[in-house]
Amino acid sequence: MRYVSRNRPFVVRKGASSFPAFQKWNADYLSSTMKDLPVKVARTPCGNADSVLPIGNEGHVFIKPHEIEQPFRHVLEKIQEQELCPGRFAGPTCYAQTQNDNLRNEYASLFDDVPKSIPFARVALEKEPDAINFWLGNSHSTTALHKDNYENIYVQIIGQKHFVLLPPVESPCVNEKSLLAATYKPRDIELSEEDLIVQIDEPKEYVPFATWDPDAREQNGTTYSPYSRPLRVTLSEGDMLYLPALWYHKVSQTCSSEGICCAVNYWYDLDFSGSFWAMSNFVRGAGLVSLQQN
Repeated sequence: MRYVSRNRPFVVRKGASSFPAFQKWNADYLSSTMKDLPVKVARTPCGNADSVLPIGNEGHVFIKPHEIEQPFRHVLEKIQEQELCPGRFAGPTCYAQTQNDNLRNEYASLFDDVPKSIPFARVALEKEPDAINFWLGNSHSTTALHKDNYENIYVQIIGQKHFVLLPPVESPCVNEKSLLAATYKPRDIELSEEDLIVQIDEPKEYVPFATWDPDAREQNGTTYSPYSRPLRVTLSEGDMLYLPALWYHKVSQTCSSEGICCAVNYWYDLDFSGSFWAMSNFVRGAGLVSLQQN
């Protein structure tokens, strides 16, 4: 509760080792439980969903994945094939990452294998989770540096997750810009579902998004970026991360021997009534003004 009150991340090593999911989940169990139930899957050419993409005369765009609905077993097989048999793999990178409370909806067959809430979070945050999400992918999928308006309890079940974390006070370092929104679409749906191209969204929309990558510090930085001190943490199987609201995070992953990486996360809505939301926005706004003046 002290760490939560200070908006500080922490890891509970093997904090999920009592979850049935930790004890039971593997590729065979997931396949036999979900069978051919339809699930939404995000598809991208190189695992770069929700990220910054250089493009022609537009400079950079905020790119979103192409989403389709497919049988779960087919999605699982494609994820494994890309990781385990890259020589024969054809087609885009697949990532089950709908982030819409999917574990209580399309993945409801698996929901009994995890707790309905995390006890310490229920006490510290004084609420139940707004969403519980299931994540399944391979090492080709990454998540670009971004922040969420949620308190996040991230539970690693299979494989490893690698986080790069920046506190909200470092928002002037991330070079936030309003980027034109775009989505990957098939070039010709009649001919090939595998050939994805970038299509600007209509009507046009601009999304504020970090353009600086803490792993490429010399590129797209601001005058404040050299002062950033990212925290780095790896979650192994059974580990649990408290990721506070508004912390910037970049995520990559390492697969198990079965060629998959699987996690569950609990989102608790941010309390907007206190000083934290106002102070974080003040720091962000002051940083943006300062950079514009420079």
